[in-house]
Amino acid sequence: MLMEKMKIQEVQSTTKKQRIATHTHIKGLGLDVSGNAMPMAAGFVGQAEAREAAGLVVDMIRQRKMAGRALLLAGPPGTGKTILALGIAQELGSKVPFCPMVGSEVYSSEMKKTEVMMENFRRAIGLRIKEYKEVYEGEVTELSPEETESVTGGYGKSISHVIVGLKTVKVTKQLKLDPTIYDALIKEKVAVGDVIYIEAYSGAVKRVGRSDAFATEFDLEADEYVPLPKGEVHKKKEIVQDVTLHDLDAANAQPQGGQDILSLMGQMMKARKTEINDKLRQEINKVVNRYIDERVAELVPGVLFIDEVHMLDMECFSYLNRALESSLSPIVIFATNRGICNVRGTDMPSPHGIPVDLLDRLVIIRAQTYGPAEMIQIIAIRAQVDELMVDEESLAYLGEIGQKTSLRHAVQLLSPASVMAKMNGRDNICNADIEEVTNLYLDAKTSGKLL
Repeated sequence: MLMEKMKIQEVQSTTKKQRIATHTHIKGLGLDVSGNAMPMAAGFVGQAEAREAAGLVVDMIRQRKMAGRALLLAGPPGTGKTILALGIAQELGSKVPFCPMVGSEVYSSEMKKTEVMMENFRRAIGLRIKEYKEVYEGEVTELSPEETESVTGGYGKSISHVIVGLKTVKVTKQLKLDPTIYDALIKEKVAVGDVIYIEAYSGAVKRVGRSDAFATEFDLEADEYVPLPKGEVHKKKEIVQDVTLHDLDAANAQPQGGQDILSLMGQMMKARKTEINDKLRQEINKVVNRYIDERVAELVPGVLFIDEVHMLDMECFSYLNRALESSLSPIVIFATNRGICNVRGTDMPSPHGIPVDLLDRLVIIRAQTYGPAEMIQIIAIRAQVDELMVDEESLAYLGEIGQKTSLRHAVQLLSPASVMAKMNGRDNICNADIEEVTNLYLDAKTSGKLL
């Protein structure tokens, strides 16, 4: 039975590593205490109404009044729809799951469309598990493996046990531990001076950080320093772990295929993405609901951000209609730059390419186009993030280019202009560099006219 076999402590996070260089300057929504948008804050410029509306959405998410609803960010290209979604994620903090995806991701040859949607839905639903466990916690004062002659013969030696010294503010204790725990210590890269805890029943080792007694060291790879634990070495400790439902699915999924040699070789040679079936998800949902009822765990509805939502078809939209009504549903944010267009795969025109029955469920925020002054401020922020020196006259010129072409094109000219300036023996970007780069690189409108 899955309920008995499922081990929470062995679940590995499957969160996608995101590195969006274009939006690294966004640190939040830039709102004051009363929820009003500041003219220039947290990397944001302009979009005051959209930011204030997004701030209300953040408050609703925190108060858990937004589950099962959806938000649509609509506006022309380059008006900051993605950064609004990113700002919402930054405001919610790192503990709330944020799963970004693009509408075209669902058209995969390996997985069904609804399966891709389901996986991303479950990535965006968090579970905060609180457990009291018996642990041995302290700063490592000694770490010495005891070797013995190998039982298999030969010249090799095997580790019979490991001696670990743990120190707290109150007491110092020496533990004689199983050799398998030594493997776990090596895996966690534990060294003398680190603060760790070892679970009494499972033997799982967790490195908390470096003891703050070593805070004066000049260590290139030193991570966060933590205080020396108080009380006894052997104690009961509340362990809090944040996982998503997809983490649980992936940890408990059985490998697909037969047990014969050819099947096993095929699995090793071809790392195929296997689908997690509904039966497994239902079993995990039962375990999760049981944990929630017993108050061992708490459900944390996260945010699923679907960009280019007009790329989805009727099959995906009908799935979204059903999924939004589920009790295990995250907050869904859509973004689109289309007006009236056909729903993909049909001849039916609809606003934003979304069926009317789903549109009725959405709260719509409109992103406005930027004015000349706002464009100049955004280009100045991007130049500062990229550590580029641009004079006022050049910023104004880039603002004019942004008005004629697009903001994205103006921002993209910064890097080649800085290279051109260095080639000419200058650190500052001037008008001559931008003019030269403008002649070399065409914007979309000019390119379209020429072709």
